[in-house]
Formats: sequence, structure tokens, C-alpha cells
Amino acid sequence: MPSETTPAPHRRIAAVGALLALAAGLAVIVWALWQHPLRLPSTLLLLLVTVVAAWTALVHRGWTRIVAVAVAVAALVGVIVLLDVGSLVRLILVVALAVVATAAARVALGSAEPAPGPGDARRVPPAHRGVLLMNPWSGGGKVERFALVQEAVRLGVTPIVLQRGDDLRELAERAVADGADVIGMAGGDGSQALVADVARRHDLPFVCVPAGTRNHFALDLGLDREDVAAALAAYGDAVERRIDLALVGDRVFVNNASLGVYATVVQSEGYREAKVSTAIGMLPDLVGPGAEPFDLRFTGADGKPVDTADVLLVSNGVYRLDDLRGFGTREHLDAGVLGIVSVTVGREVGGLIAAQASGRLRHFAGYREWTAPEFVVDSGDELVDVGVDGEALRLPTPLRFRCLPGALRVRTPLDAPGAPPVGVAHAGLGKAVGGLFRVAAGRDGQV
Repeated sequence: MPSETTPAPHRRIAAVGALLALAAGLAVIVWALWQHPLRLPSTLLLLLVTVVAAWTALVHRGWTRIVAVAVAVAALVGVIVLLDVGSLVRLILVVALAVVATAAARVALGSAEPAPGPGDARRVPPAHRGVLLMNPWSGGGKVERFALVQEAVRLGVTPIVLQRGDDLRELAERAVADGADVIGMAGGDGSQALVADVARRHDLPFVCVPAGTRNHFALDLGLDREDVAAALAAYGDAVERRIDLALVGDRVFVNNASLGVYATVVQSEGYREAKVSTAIGMLPDLVGPGAEPFDLRFTGADGKPVDTADVLLVSNGVYRLDDLRGFGTREHLDAGVLGIVSVTVGREVGGLIAAQASGRLRHFAGYREWTAPEFVVDSGDELVDVGVDGEALRLPTPLRFRCLPGALRVRTPLDAPGAPPVGVAHAGLGKAVGGLFRVAAGRDGQV
């Protein structure tokens, strides 16, 4: 999305705020290192030991688990001892400043009003007959908590609230038949995908309102997930662009489909009621010593056949995975390809954690990533566990994935942040800081 020639005042203020927060965070770190030069590296080493031991405890049973838990607890106690009250306050302050700097940088480096051009985002007028479908149970009741029905009515948007037993696709199709010219969904990513598919089939603009639990789709659209009602501004003067969708079989998804460990865990009966304890109980059988490998057959990044993976992720667009902290975010939603990642852990848990800690995740021996417009996963099992946009499904094999380039017209508010966090991170610290200085000085800060 191109930036305007002269950044708007709110972007310049955000750039100054991001630079000040970044400078303050660096000053705190330098001061801490000056006072206690050995404390920080010792703390980081103990944290690494804690993570490795905790993972070892998760994937083993018996005495191995007991010993690993003891090591993890001892290392964690060491961290607490090293982090005195002053150190803890400084750590919290640095984290807070980093959050402020990232949020402000998103606003500063995101473009508010793009210039129209062929295939680019463009400014569009308000909807004439906007419709918003709402799932009142999603996100712990965000529809009611953020008064979305009342806000929609105030903006001239027709609200349709799901009732028990309603068919969401049928409601969306009926809204289109009744003359909706913009249709949206307030709910989780699974519901977003379903209504987006209806919008795609009728070539109507779609509005995403992040009223779910995690709202990954909204994050990658550059929306503010904390200000749910603000997304309704997309029914007024807004930015419209085309983005990709993906298919598994005939089912559309907006984020990703996951196979292997995660998909199997979320499929279990007790997962919804006790997520942590269920995962802990299942991990030794899934990735521990003696675990049966997953029967997942596909063509790998090098064109050779692969017969297993502990994690297989097929995404609508490419996920940024240089660092596990970036897992779940994408820089672009219009690349026209599927992102594919496979991870085979085996006995290399320590290697995986070391690769993550050094920022070299892609160099882990069991990690592979590539892109393709289509992808097929086969198995000796007639049905396999698949997590599609967070929903636990069992789908028949072979699974056929396909990208639908530019399939969806999506509208976002003019004052939305405009860039996912990974977009700023991907630019690199040097480029991002340079962009912030340019925006603060009143020049184009595109990175």
C-alpha cells in the first residue's frame, strides 16, 4: 500500500513516539548492563535451561519428567534470584516501551490514504446497504461487550445476530439476495472465512470485525484488535483492496490449516475444557521417544516425497517464521501463493530451541518452508485431523490445497494502523528506524 507524499499529522506524532520509546528502552538496557554486566547473560542462559527442561518434561513420562521438572524449577528459581526488584522493574519497563514503540511504528509506517492505481488499494465511498453478521458467543461475548448491534445501527449498517441453530452461510446468502452491497462478519476466523467465501462468490466487498478470540486475520489486515467497534468504520469512507483466499477441498480458509501435533491435540474431547492439561497428557505420545510418526505424505521443498512431519502448516500467504515469536503473522495477503512449513522434531528438541534463541530457526535441521500455488497431502488414513482457522476437523484424504489469488475485496477503515506487526519487523530495525525518522521529518517513510 503506497504511502502518501506528506505523512498525516497523526503518523508524524506516532513516529516521534516510537523513536522516543525505542531510545528510552535502549537507555534502560545500557544502564542495566553498566551496573551488572554479568547478570543479563546469566539470566538468559538460565531461561534457556528452563525452556529446554520444561519441553523435556512435556514430551517424557516417569523419572525423566520428574528430573526435567526439577531442573526447570531450579533454573527458574535462579532467574528469580538474579532478577531483584530493581531488575524486574527495569524488565517490565523495557517490555512496555517495546510494545509502545511497535504499536506506534505500525501507525507511523502504515499508510492511511493510499493513492489509487491498477491493482492497488483505493479509497471507496460509504456502503449504501451494509450488512454485518454477528456471532454473540464469539470471543467471550464481544458483540455485547462492545455494543456492536447499537454501533452498527448508529452507522446505518443492518445487524444480523446469529441465534441457536442458524446456518451462517444461509444468513449471508439471504443478506446478499436482499440487496447488501457490503457484507461483514463479527466473530472468529472460522466465521470470517465462511462469510468471506459468500462475499467472494458474489464479488462483494467484505468487512472483518475482530470479535473472536485471537483474530489473526484482522491482525494481518492491519486492524486494531483491541478496538473492536472501530472496524465498523470500514462501512463508511474506506480503503478497499483485493487479497487472497485459500481452499482445502471446497472449504475456504483465511489463515491456515494445520496437521500433525496441534491438529491432533485440539481434536481431543477434553481440549476445550482443559487445554494445558490435555496437551501435557498427549505430547509424550505424539512427539516423545517411541511416538508413532504421523502418516502425512507430500512433496517437500526440494521436490522429493516426504512421508511424515510433526507439524505441517499450510497457510493463506507466507507466515513470517524467522523467529517463533513471529508465528501466526504474515507480511502480505496478496502474494498469490500458499505458504508451507513442515517441522520434524525427532530427538532434536535442543537444536530447535537453540535455533530459536539464536534467531536462526530456518537453519534447524528439521525445518522446511516453501511456497506453491497448490499442495496435496495424502495419508494411509481415510480421515486426518486438521485444524482449519482454529476449528478442529476430520477431513478425507487426499487433502488438496489451492490458493485463490485476489479472490476477496476487503474494506478497512481509513485510520486503521494499516500494517501487521510482522511487516514492521520484517523491514529490519535499521530500515524501520530510518522510516520513522523520515515520517517524523514529514517525508515518505515507506520501508
